[in-house]
Amino acid sequence: MAAVDPLTQGRESYLRLAWRDAYEQMRAADRHARLEADDLDRMARSAYLIGAFDAAVESWERAHHAFLDRGDVAPAVRCAFWIGIILVLHGEQARGGGWLARAEHLLDDAALDCTEQGYLRIPGALRALDGGDPESARRSFVEITEIADRFDDADLRAFGRLGQGQALLARGRVVQGVSLLDEAMVAVTTGEVSPVAAGIIYCAVILACRSIFDLGRVQEWTAALSRWCAVQQDLQPYRGQCLVHRSEIMQLRGEWAEAMDEARLACEHLAAPPGDPAMGMALYQRAELFRLHGEFSEAESCYREALDKGHPAQPGLALLRLAQGRLDDAAAAIRRTLAETVGAVQERPRVLAGSVEIELAAGDVEAAQAAVDELGKIASGIDSPYLRALVAYAHGSVLLAASEPEAACVALRRAWAAWHEIDAPFEAARVRLRMARACRRIGDHDTAEMELDAARRVFEQLGATPAMEEARQLMGRTSYPNPGGLTPREVEVLRLVATGATNRDIADSLVISEKTVARHVSNMFTKLGVSSRAAATAYAYEHDLV
Repeated sequence: MAAVDPLTQGRESYLRLAWRDAYEQMRAADRHARLEADDLDRMARSAYLIGAFDAAVESWERAHHAFLDRGDVAPAVRCAFWIGIILVLHGEQARGGGWLARAEHLLDDAALDCTEQGYLRIPGALRALDGGDPESARRSFVEITEIADRFDDADLRAFGRLGQGQALLARGRVVQGVSLLDEAMVAVTTGEVSPVAAGIIYCAVILACRSIFDLGRVQEWTAALSRWCAVQQDLQPYRGQCLVHRSEIMQLRGEWAEAMDEARLACEHLAAPPGDPAMGMALYQRAELFRLHGEFSEAESCYREALDKGHPAQPGLALLRLAQGRLDDAAAAIRRTLAETVGAVQERPRVLAGSVEIELAAGDVEAAQAAVDELGKIASGIDSPYLRALVAYAHGSVLLAASEPEAACVALRRAWAAWHEIDAPFEAARVRLRMARACRRIGDHDTAEMELDAARRVFEQLGATPAMEEARQLMGRTSYPNPGGLTPREVEVLRLVATGATNRDIADSLVISEKTVARHVSNMFTKLGVSSRAAATAYAYEHDLV
């Protein structure tokens, strides 16, 4: 039986999505006899898909020159486009920009009417989108889609619809934008789009859905990406980012151990070759899980590494400082981040939610209310159950801090229902802690104890050590003796003092004499070690006695 030559094997492996085999077999064939332009292009794509980026660029360069040598300008321009895009994505802006400029000049000199005209418009459209001009970007992507339709290019058509969807989301037209993203994904999932383009579109669509907190679509498309990655041999790009998104979904669903495993695998996968921008995202995700578990030193290390990789460390690092008791550092960090993220729709809601937590801890209810107002405005333009839950929780927390426990209970109950609908157990349990405080303020101690107990069980199951400790401290306050050794009557007097009532008002309310009230106030001051009604009032709020 005659042996099959490596080139034939390589072409067959390429069709089977066996990228490692295709690359190795084509490289073997190339050593025997230099490959022609089309096979060099296949070898470049195979190299890229197994993470051999330098080899991919080298092969595409050779393919580019081979196409030019035989007079095929259009495919030579396509090779130059992929070289430029991949170099830019990996941080080599100057070199990548040079290849893109070369492609444009070749196309202009040849005066060709071809699909590559559309590809070369993509970088400019992306610059407009990143530069804050989504309408100009949208028009460019519409033109790109029209070129794709004219030449029946599935890859370019998917890129055009992806870009239109991203631009519409940036303009706040969520329904229309998401529809175009879904349409782009249909072409990917039905196999109409080539693997290199498909991976880019998968990741871009998931990030776009993540930016509008459409967790249902994030979960659906992440699952589809996982299946897509699984059927391709040794696929390197995209798999790491997929693991990060899987970890985020698992965290929300309360599968923290599995989420930590996925985040760790993502970091390992993205470590080689270096330079993948998703590494910063993976490190930040690990940091968040460490923080929630109470492993603060590990969290800080990951936040710092994420920042080194170009990913923002906030609001996670500020919330870590809050958990460490470094309130001044937390407040300074979150206020600076708020000033820097104006207009950054994707980052802003999470920063605002962190700001509410930190400002309330700092006692600045007005600043917390301002953050809630802005968060509510963002949520009103996006149909996101996640954002609605976030707003309701923040609103209830501010109402509680503003001494409106009854209204806080209403908002917090709405937040709990929203988190429960999303199936987010940790967030729902955090609401129950706030509910317990609110119920205690209005004297509903039975409900407060039940809410606390339910929250504590969730925290223990997840291993959420800081939250679990907070729940335990609150549960301890429900038992006697009262804080400061106060008698039940002295607690009643303290609660009324905290409302601003005079001794006469207290006497009338409790149906006792002013002299008796004065004695209770004096004893209370002595036990608490305070010398003024203002100090006693502060103590009452600190210990949830009001």
